[in-house]
Amino acid sequence: MKTLTVRQNIIETASHLFYSNGYNLTGINEVIAEAGIAKATLYSHFKSKEDLCVAYIQFMNSKFLKDLELFCKAKPKGNTQLFAIFEFLELFYNTEEFNGCWCIKTSAEIPRNNEKIRSEIQLQKDKFIELIESLIIQNKIIDNTSETRGLAQQIYLLYEGAVSESHLHQDEWPIHSAKALVQKLI
Repeated sequence: MKTLTVRQNIIETASHLFYSNGYNLTGINEVIAEAGIAKATLYSHFKSKEDLCVAYIQFMNSKFLKDLELFCKAKPKGNTQLFAIFEFLELFYNTEEFNGCWCIKTSAEIPRNNEKIRSEIQLQKDKFIELIESLIIQNKIIDNTSETRGLAQQIYLLYEGAVSESHLHQDEWPIHSAKALVQKLI
């Protein structure tokens, strides 16, 4: 296997395990066994479990943002592209893999002083807000820059609440309620 392929296999394996079972409940030996690699191979790509967690967060968010942007932009221009954020979440919720937000779950598992993972999660959440902001701008929802940022942050908070609460309640109503609130906002 080429180095990039081995590294990607490790990240994808760890991502599946961390998301399904939790970061703290997934041991390095489990990742090694599932990935079918030697311990030395894992440590030649990642210095620590913490470094592997950062790669997991980056991998999951990169895929999420790419898929979400493609999904939204496939919708007709205008408010529909913003509402599509919640349609995307509803589709994700209805998959067997849905287990809430990987960032929030990981954030809840790490110590408060773990700046490395926490700052990566914050960076990824900022990228999500920027995507929402770009959808607002591209669809000419608001012309004022500070209002655009504020609306993007409000939509982000509604989305995050919908993810958490739909996972907690094992129901779609939080997603539908969040979408209805966004419709009132804009």
